[in-house]
Amino acid sequence: MHSIAFNFFGRPIHWYGICIAAGFLAALCILQYKRNYARMDKEQIFDIALIAIFGGIGGARLFYVIQFFHQFSGNLWNVFRIDQGGLVFYGGFLTALVILFIYAKIKKLSFARILDMYAPAIAIGHAFGRVGCFLQGCCFGKPCSWGVVYPGNSAPAERFPDYLSPVKNVIEGIPSIPLAPVQLIEAAGNIVLCVFLLKLFKYVKKTGQIAAAYFAMYGIMRFLLEFFRGDHTDTILGVTPSQFIGLFIMLPCGLICYLCFGKYGKDAVTNEDLKGAFTFHFFNRKKDAAE
Repeated sequence: MHSIAFNFFGRPIHWYGICIAAGFLAALCILQYKRNYARMDKEQIFDIALIAIFGGIGGARLFYVIQFFHQFSGNLWNVFRIDQGGLVFYGGFLTALVILFIYAKIKKLSFARILDMYAPAIAIGHAFGRVGCFLQGCCFGKPCSWGVVYPGNSAPAERFPDYLSPVKNVIEGIPSIPLAPVQLIEAAGNIVLCVFLLKLFKYVKKTGQIAAAYFAMYGIMRFLLEFFRGDHTDTILGVTPSQFIGLFIMLPCGLICYLCFGKYGKDAVTNEDLKGAFTFHFFNRKKDAAE
């Protein structure tokens, strides 16, 4: 756990904030690359990227504060310190979804195409975010023999202290017992999901099916990973809030969208839609050399 990357004029810059920024840039690259599919120009891509990032972060923070309000009862100013971690993915996802729907209606764009384009972008951005969670020490896992040990005075150490640790001291506090690195597992899963969704564009016949695959696949992945999370204390019908959303909202939405868009959708995907808005010169050089 290394929460602080460096100090800038005496103020600590957290890795979590850096990872969020890197995730936004990676997602923006995918949005720009696939903008032909959504039939949008550069300016519109920047519009929805900024709208989604600010709306998404706002919604993600709001959901986190509601879920863990006890952490802010002593200092409400910390509600705005998102650089120190504390975002609920589903809160940001649902908020951004509503904002994008409104934007698509105003601009008379295809909401299904925007969702398809956003699916791999969300996955790669989420992967960077989970790396930030790992470095910040939030969203930690449950005890396991093959886990990682967090330092004393951290949230994981407070929840799962290792009283038998030989390295504990008065200043640093008691470290945690080994905990599952569930953040890194989810980051890897999101990277695989992003690559899979980008490959899937070649095989879809109707718009909306990429988004449907993302809804279903991420819902299943998140439901399974939640069994290894150790930071949750609240449950809904015996499952965590994220498991409830993944199993009873994301997965059904994915299946319904796939069936509806596949059977009733009239917006077919053309070869022009699948062309990238720009090319990667590194790969083109290799191709030219081979020819």
